[in-house]
Amino acid sequence: MTVSWLSVASLIIALGASAACFVLFRRLQQHERRHQALINVLRNEIQAMTNSSIGMGRRLIGVEQKLNLTADKQLELENRDPSALAYNQATRLMEMGADVDDLVQNCGIGRPEAELMALLHKELHAPHQSLGRDN
Repeated sequence: MTVSWLSVASLIIALGASAACFVLFRRLQQHERRHQALINVLRNEIQAMTNSSIGMGRRLIGVEQKLNLTADKQLELENRDPSALAYNQATRLMEMGADVDDLVQNCGIGRPEAELMALLHKELHAPHQSLGRDN
């Protein structure tokens, strides 16, 4: 039985190819394990960020509810005293540029009170105006 050199060469090439395939398969398994570990790390980080976002959202909702409650209480306190309501309205009108006659007609306050408020408003805003001119 004679074995030809061609058969031996084919066998050697087949064994070499099998060895190369085995080495490549092992490398592929190592890369797959590394990638799976990275995927797990990323999954954990995403989960942590999601939990943080949910916690922050809950805290934000709590703060918003407290703010709304505080605003409601402030409005309720302002509405308890009718005279304070008139003065608050007069203040808003003064900030929008109303004059003394407008305050008397729209807010139900007397002319002396309206003139006093106009004077106070003018005095309070005079320093801001002079600062604006200097700059």
